Amino acid sequence: MATYRIAVLPGDGIGQEVTPEAVRVLNVVGKGAGVGFEFEEALVGGAALDATGVPLAPGALELCRASHAILFGAVGGPTWDDVPHEKRPERGLLALRKELDLYANLRPAKCFSMLVDASPLKRSVVEGTDLMVIRELTGGLYFGEPRGVERFADGGARAVNTMAYTSREIERIARTGFEVARKRRKRLASVDKANVLVVSQLWREVVTRVGKDYPDVTLEHVLVDNCAMALVHKPTQFDTIVTENTFGDILSDEAAILAGSMGMLPSASLGGAVGLYEPVHGTAPDIAGKGIANPIAAILSAAMLLRYALGLEKDAERVERAVLRVLEEGHRTADIAHVGTKTVGTREMADLIVRALEAQY
Repeated sequence: MATYRIAVLPGDGIGQEVTPEAVRVLNVVGKGAGVGFEFEEALVGGAALDATGVPLAPGALELCRASHAILFGAVGGPTWDDVPHEKRPERGLLALRKELDLYANLRPAKCFSMLVDASPLKRSVVEGTDLMVIRELTGGLYFGEPRGVERFADGGARAVNTMAYTSREIERIARTGFEVARKRRKRLASVDKANVLVVSQLWREVVTRVGKDYPDVTLEHVLVDNCAMALVHKPTQFDTIVTENTFGDILSDEAAILAGSMGMLPSASLGGAVGLYEPVHGTAPDIAGKGIANPIAAILSAAMLLRYALGLEKDAERVERAVLRVLEEGHRTADIAHVGTKTVGTREMADLIVRALEAQY
């Protein structure tokens, strides 16, 4: 029997509530598929900072490197707003991305037919939306040098962040975009700001060159402001989107409204030897500890783990069908509830999904 080691990093806020539910789902898959899972937890984010003084606990990186995959929760919150920049909870996640070379972030955004009314956008706009945002994750403004704040004697200051990309960094994320698009509907939108940014001009040049290796994929270049408008005007025009770090961060969060809630959106961060799988919803400190967080994004992240890390495609599909079945039955957490549906908490939603999954084995 194959045995897989999974590093579990719940992090902060609702990450600590939804991650255990994703672990439960993986345990059901293990029993049904005849594979073994070994889960080992580590501290990251504010939890690590409080316990160890750093945002990535000693030994956590080594655990991740020695695992087949990482199941991640969320990091941050107002509790740590005043800590020095280099110790902020988010630095723990950024360190993992950089050290593990997780340069490709895949964020699917699909509007399930039964959740159309959960989106604030019109049914005619969101119905049929099924897109994938691929965000470059280890370059750009978030990592570029120089960066920092210069303080002046007169009390003023100057802050600097540097957006920088090499042609190699652009090429590898572009190839990821084309490969994913090839497995979907063979349409790729490369998003940049080439009319203003020199970095984007290089981005467009490299993506265009890489595109010649994928004649079966239709490539379109889209300015980021136009893309932002189109996502809320006609999202069905997109299939696969590839873009740099900052634009991808913003656009993928914007895409959350297409699915009705950020609580529905999973993600996979790939590139190195081990991938990281996390919901995109963040720590949601306003609802943390109340038992009402939506665990579906974490559970769908576990499905992505099965698909991309372990090659267990059929089991990933079983998890996704279980989620769909529970939603079809009218069960909703508070973030996606509306008149006529049955509102349940975090644990109850996971219980329903677990039972629907068990019924498939």
